[in-house]
This record gives sequence, structure tokens and C-alpha cells, in this order.
Amino acid sequence: MTNDTPQGDRIAKILSRAGVASRREAERMIADGRVTVNGKTIDSPALNVTARDKITVDGTLVGEPEPPRLWLYHKPTGLVTTERDEKDRPTVFASLPEDMPRVMSVGRLDLNSEGLMLLTNDGGVKRKLELPSTGWLRRYRVRINGSVSEAKLDQLRAGIEVDGVKYQPMIVTFDRQQGANAWLTVSIREGKNREIRRTMEAIGVTVNRLIRVSYGPFQLGELKAGEVEEVKQRVVRDQLGLSNKPAPTRRRQPQQRRK
Repeated sequence: MTNDTPQGDRIAKILSRAGVASRREAERMIADGRVTVNGKTIDSPALNVTARDKITVDGTLVGEPEPPRLWLYHKPTGLVTTERDEKDRPTVFASLPEDMPRVMSVGRLDLNSEGLMLLTNDGGVKRKLELPSTGWLRRYRVRINGSVSEAKLDQLRAGIEVDGVKYQPMIVTFDRQQGANAWLTVSIREGKNREIRRTMEAIGVTVNRLIRVSYGPFQLGELKAGEVEEVKQRVVRDQLGLSNKPAPTRRRQPQQRRK
């Protein structure tokens, strides 16, 4: 019998591994006619390609995928976590150093949130870090307007449902009262859309500052707003359980964001 299974991998997977875009974004690029294979524009992601195929995106040749890489980025407030914004607001990706390769964000921070974001060149790493089953703890410093009782915080610690959405139990510590505001430390594992803001509103307080200080083992530390720092390859391999792949030839030091 002949084996009719196509050789290679789906084109969107290849583009994701090469750091061009996430699989979903790659599929949109294909639908928009921005991808060619061996000189022909394709309009469907239902295509397998191999190392012998020549792939271009927007006229630029897609090279061999680099080893998985990871960066820590201190997101300031006022930036959206998308490559293009329909309201023409400034984006995280436009603020990165010019010599960084194409990267994807691991999860999101909303416009008014700040702190640690992870960036990667590898779609597989992005998915692994975002999977609910990974369950990595994300820790935040949260400033609320007013004060809140321990009984109210216990609702968050037990798990709460808001507008039909169930949120897992949070780790919540009351840190201090500061005038009209109070500071909390909140740790979550799911990271649902606007999870902390929505659950705080449900117990009667409003978040007026939200800073992510860690994502799993990765810490914001002393990284200043707008700065980027690459995680050492050995740490990436150890923390993500990756094979011992060679490090890229170019090494980057922590860099200031583009002016």
C-alpha cells in the first residue's frame, strides 16, 4: 500500500515555529494573500510544506526556525498588546527595540495594566506557557480605591462567579492601606480576560493600578518600564523542559525600548 499522508508540517505551524506569527495569525496572513510557497500565493492553510519548499511572507523569505527564545519585557501603561490596533493606539510591538526578531506575546496585559510580559519567537513555547494545564502562577501588585474586608477577600480565595464566569481560587494578601487606596498582592493561575479587575468589582472595589510582577519562575525584578531582557538559553531549556538545542549565534544584552 502507498502512504498518502502528505510529508512535512502544516504551513501555519511552520510559520509559527519560525517566529513569524501565531498559528491563528498565520492563517489570517494566508487568507489575506500575504504568503507564497515556491513562488505561488496560497489562500488556504491546508497545505503541508517541507524544508525543501521556499516560503515568503510579504515578499520576505522565511528562514530556518531559530531555537526557542524568551524575553522579559516591562510593559508600561498605555500600550495595547496587539501588532495592529483598529483605533490606532500605540502597541507593545511598535515599542520594542528595532533589532529584535519578530516575537509573540505570551498572554496579554490590557491597556491600563503594566509590568511583566513574556515575549517569544516560538509559537510552541507561547502555547505551552498559556495552557491552563501548565498552571503557572501569575503574581500581581494591585492597588484598589477604598478598603476591603478579609471576609470579602475570602470570596476571592474560595473562587467566585461573576456574570456567569467562574474564576478559580486566588491567593490574596492585604498589604497596606495608603490614604484612600489599599495595596494587595494577588496570585492567579488562569489569567482569564480582565480577571482581577472584574472580580474586584464584584466585591465592591475598583482597581486603579495593576502591575504583574511575575509569571511562573520569571520575575519582573529591577527591569524598568519599556526595557527588554533576554532569558538565558539554559534557563529557557530548563524551565520549559526543552531539548538541548544550540543557542543562537547572536547574543543580545538588555535593551531600551525604541524611542
